Amino acid sequence: MKAFILILTFAGIFSGKSQQLVYKPVNPAFGGDSFNYQWLLSSANAQNQFDQKNDFSGLLDNLNSLDSFSQSLNRQVLSELSRKLFENQFGEGSIQPGNYLFGTMYLQITTTVQGLLINILDTSTGDQSEVIIPK
Repeated sequence: MKAFILILTFAGIFSGKSQQLVYKPVNPAFGGDSFNYQWLLSSANAQNQFDQKNDFSGLLDNLNSLDSFSQSLNRQVLSELSRKLFENQFGEGSIQPGNYLFGTMYLQITTTVQGLLINILDTSTGDQSEVIIPK
C-alpha cells in the first residue's frame, strides 16, 4: 500500500502541468488595450482635485500684443531698477549681513549654517518672504 501511494505521489508530481505567465499592461500608452483609454481617463478625472477656475492660461489669451509688450517692458525696467539699487547698496562685492530698507521693503540679511538668509518684509502689506542663498 505504501509503495502504491509513493508511486502515485511521484506520478502526480511529474505529470503536473504549468503555464507561462504573461504580463499585459493596462495603460494603452505602454502597450495595453486601447479600449482601456476611456476608463483610465474617467478614473483620472474623478481623482483630479484641481479646479479649472485656477487655470491662469486664460489670462494670457486675453492680452493683446501691446499689453504683453508693455508688461514685458515694465518687468525689465523694474528688474534694472532693483539691480541698480542693490549695486548702489552693496557695491560690486557680495551681499553683507545687516538690515536694509528700500521704500516699504525691509530686508534682514543674516549668515546661517545653510548659507545667507534673506528675510523680506513688505511693511505696507505685511507680506513676508524668505530666500536662502547656499554657501
